[in-house]
Amino acid sequence: MTTAIAAPFRFFSLQVVRTRQLGPSLVRVTFGGEELREFHSNGCDQSLSLFIPAEGRTEPVVPIELGDGWWQAWRELPDDVRAVMRSYTLRALRRDPDEIDIDFVLHGVEPDAATPAGPASRWASRASTGDRVLLLGPAIADNRAIRFRPADDTDLVLIWGDETAVPAISAILESLPAGTPARIWLEVQHAEDIQDLMTEADAEITWFVRDHEGTEGSPMALGAIRDAQLPPAERPYVWIAGESSHIKALRRHFVGERGIDRRRVTFVGYWRQGMTEEQLRAAE
Repeated sequence: MTTAIAAPFRFFSLQVVRTRQLGPSLVRVTFGGEELREFHSNGCDQSLSLFIPAEGRTEPVVPIELGDGWWQAWRELPDDVRAVMRSYTLRALRRDPDEIDIDFVLHGVEPDAATPAGPASRWASRASTGDRVLLLGPAIADNRAIRFRPADDTDLVLIWGDETAVPAISAILESLPAGTPARIWLEVQHAEDIQDLMTEADAEITWFVRDHEGTEGSPMALGAIRDAQLPPAERPYVWIAGESSHIKALRRHFVGERGIDRRRVTFVGYWRQGMTEEQLRAAE
């Protein structure tokens, strides 16, 4: 039995249905389960919390039966028991059958990787049909974990993201009305990670490929964005997501250098260089 947690969010017990390698650094995992009939989202960048089993275990351990007290009880579990939690964005939701897709960025799974893979990358790289997870996600379609919200009068959409934001950006592009002017800059680790993105918008998409591991310094796209001649617009909307320091640099550019109203700029730090999600949450 699943316990409702802080509506409009609740836990969903799911299992892996299939996996698909999208590139050297990206794998798509499709999840299914009867409880997904209660999962609802109408957002393009819907944020989710995924709980995977601790190393050596087959079931994620989260004390959801405690209701609102689950969080503190989960944190107090032993390290070798407590399920690993990671944040992701929803790539797709389908009905008949009820399924969701989540795209995982794989860091450090290569044998010669300079930085060892984290638990989520290790899990995703070897996920197989039937593997069980818990998902904390929305039971109400319009919820506070959706950040992409351009105003109705938006006349230009500007987007930057690294590989962690590619799933959300893919969904955003698919949602844009036909002919919408849009400029997109994306950064990925390998050329093979570049995807064909579908959209009816008037979108110019530029990919940047890093030739080293890590993301020290400014985002690669910053110079190109500064030099870009953008279409004339009175009411642009900006969405930027990825590594936290890069988000700050790009926000300064769009607000400080471009003069875009800060209320029309959405920025989301999906991760921070040199910090695990546990460390980031502790710092916050």
